[in-house]
Amino acid sequence: MRYRVLIFMGLMAFLALASSPIFAHHSMTAVYDISKTTKIEGTLKEFLWRNPHSFIKVEAPDDKGEMQLWVIEGAAPTQLSESGLSKSTLRPGDHVIITGKPGRVEEDHRMLLSGIERPSDGWKWTARNIAGPAQ
Repeated sequence: MRYRVLIFMGLMAFLALASSPIFAHHSMTAVYDISKTTKIEGTLKEFLWRNPHSFIKVEAPDDKGEMQLWVIEGAAPTQLSESGLSKSTLRPGDHVIITGKPGRVEEDHRMLLSGIERPSDGWKWTARNIAGPAQ
């Protein structure tokens, strides 16, 4: 009887662990080249304020001058809020200059957020050491 209880308890523990969310996190250095900094200038299309990372989508030219949709990954909303950025700070249509760490796959047009500027009103924001020093 004791053996059955132990098997049952083990099975229940396994099921509880298997059904819970898996807390995995990608390495920033695997996705982004933190030794480099790049800058794009374009039109903000979407600002996704969500966990575990926020995303900014910007339409801007690539190195060849062709318009691309860039996906810029930022920190979690709590971290962004603590450094002065809010859900309503950026709006679709804003002309922005984004500075960040480029993605390792150039064709993906991805970037890790280091800073944002909005030239229309002079507003600027710099990340607090998300992955390497902000530049």
